[in-house]
Amino acid sequence: MKDFKDNTRERSDKEVIRRLLSYAKPYKKEFVWIIIMMIISLGIQLLPPLLIGLTVDTVADQTLSSAEKIQFIVYLSIFFVVILAIANFVSYLQGIMLQKVGQKTVVSLRDEVFNHIEHLSIGQINQVPVGKLVTRVVNDTNTISEMYTNVLVNLVRNVIYLFAIVIVIFIINWKISIFVMLTVPLVFLATYVFRKFSRASYRRVRQGVSEVNAFLSENLSGMKVTQIFNQEDKKRNEFKGYSLKLRNSYLQEILVFGIYRPIVYLISMAGALLVLYVGYQEVLAGIITAGILYSYYAYVGDFFEPIQQLAEQFNTLQNAFASAEKVFDVLDTKPDIKDEEDAIELPTFSGQIEFKDVWFSYIQDEWVLKGISFKVEPGDTVAFVGATGSGKTTILSLIVRNYEIQKGQILIDGIDIKKIKRSSLRRHIGQMLQDVFLFSGTILENITLRDDVIKEEDVIHASEYVGANTFIDQLPDRYNHVVLERGNNFSAGQRQLISFARALVYKPSLMILDEATANIDSETEALIQESLEKMMNISTMLIVAHRLSTIQHADKIIVMQKGEIKEEGNHQALLKLGGLYYNLYQLQYEEKETSPA
Repeated sequence: MKDFKDNTRERSDKEVIRRLLSYAKPYKKEFVWIIIMMIISLGIQLLPPLLIGLTVDTVADQTLSSAEKIQFIVYLSIFFVVILAIANFVSYLQGIMLQKVGQKTVVSLRDEVFNHIEHLSIGQINQVPVGKLVTRVVNDTNTISEMYTNVLVNLVRNVIYLFAIVIVIFIINWKISIFVMLTVPLVFLATYVFRKFSRASYRRVRQGVSEVNAFLSENLSGMKVTQIFNQEDKKRNEFKGYSLKLRNSYLQEILVFGIYRPIVYLISMAGALLVLYVGYQEVLAGIITAGILYSYYAYVGDFFEPIQQLAEQFNTLQNAFASAEKVFDVLDTKPDIKDEEDAIELPTFSGQIEFKDVWFSYIQDEWVLKGISFKVEPGDTVAFVGATGSGKTTILSLIVRNYEIQKGQILIDGIDIKKIKRSSLRRHIGQMLQDVFLFSGTILENITLRDDVIKEEDVIHASEYVGANTFIDQLPDRYNHVVLERGNNFSAGQRQLISFARALVYKPSLMILDEATANIDSETEALIQESLEKMMNISTMLIVAHRLSTIQHADKIIVMQKGEIKEEGNHQALLKLGGLYYNLYQLQYEEKETSPA
């Protein structure tokens, strides 16, 4: 798997720009209109210095009467107000269209990133802190949004404006313009040096933001543990370390830009002084008028203004590029598990499962499963027992293709699961896990997962079937009761019953229970045990159980140790065998006998 946790691959500006522009391609017509409106606005923006210079020369013209001068100024003022109103209206339309296009573009990018993350394997997602993924989807895409809605078009605008001013000043006086152009290479040199240091500083900032978000996401979720063990001071110091690191990255970024901007300003002042010096000589020689000198000086000021704006836009552009690199690292991460080209849809399956010499490891050559082979017939209930780390939960994860096996074969109804589309495979499998996750919303929405196809009557029936109605019916708004974040307003047992109803309402052909009764009270366990006995007659069921009392009626019990199957058989047969299962049963029986009342 390509690792995008910490090491961002450095990319060329050309590659980043090409990929960013690909998201704007569907809106190229809108961008054409934006450019047209920009040119109109820029053309009008070039007129004021010329009009003011013309006014200065008119006022200084001794051949005109005062009345003629006033009349000229009035007409010129009216003309100036009209074109200014037109320019503002065009700029308004351009801004509205640009914001709409920019936001649509970023929505497309954000959707693509989230959709891509959804298709990564569980193993890949587990390797990256949640906070970092949130940063990619939210913070980094927002930074890219600033590029689309502000920087990109203004960058084009300023480049066009620069070329337009160069043409105008050369038309006015080519001799002075040559002196002005002598300062341009200095600006490019400063920009080249700035670009090298700024990208590195922005990468450090984006990395720091990711680390802070990841730390917050993890520690806010685990605040209960922090408080129980009085670790507040330690966590505060850890957060302070991340925060100071981010602050230092920001200060380095500010330092780089703080050096670049004054250098460009000094170069612009040098250009302005050259204009005044050479232009003054031209005026004394009678080559140009004072009005033309003013117009020229104003244009030169306008020439360096977009250069300074380009510096600021370049600043934001580098920030966007740094964010884009991290977003592209996510998008370029290939899913570990993909459907094969000839993968099929299964309308349903009977529930026959077979493992043939299956080997699996999370880390290369550290085998978790070693040559596992067993067969489950349709409608059977099979339980897996064994010590922690023996591979029980891994078997269940492999059936739903959360991970990919390295050797062997897993069959469902005689079909290799690699030949079945994952969506089709998982559609017919209901899972009830030890750690239940409930989403914000209502109980009804948590059971249906907001699937409008599932009717409320089906939800009520499933809840009654598993016994969840015993507490849901006591709530004032029953199935419309609001679930707090992670279901914190329900007990572990209640959350488990809701998850059981969630699995059942989809009418699975195979039910998987992974330590479903590990963290619940005896009363809730009795409800689930009753539901399990009902489910045994409906579909194939695979159970990983810590409490052996919940699996005594299973058709087959598979005893595992260190990734291998050691014993198979039903409850009575394994007790008679007197092996590992017998020892586990005796141990739990003794614990139950000696536990305090």
